[in-house]
Amino acid sequence: MQKGGAVYILTSRNHSTLYVGVTSDLYSRIMEHREKKYPKSFSSKYNTTKLVYYEAFHSIEEAIAREKQIKGGSRNRKEELIKSINPAWNDLFDEVSKW
Repeated sequence: MQKGGAVYILTSRNHSTLYVGVTSDLYSRIMEHREKKYPKSFSSKYNTTKLVYYEAFHSIEEAIAREKQIKGGSRNRKEELIKSINPAWNDLFDEVSKW
């Protein structure tokens, strides 16, 4: 049985930095970012804790493929992706915490 996955984009408070990640447990992973569980990580260093985009998939393999696609795009493409579902760049963490 395959486990589902999600790809997500975090940003810093002033939206200057974007972080694209993939996980099989979105809520727990976002909590790790917010709590800076890995203090030497990119997301901790650049304070990317605001969830502005996510997509859920039936398998982790699909999520990983999508993550690679998103990471391969320009910053402008990432911003357009975010704006397509979240034009105000609101923090979507509350949505995820209700899963």
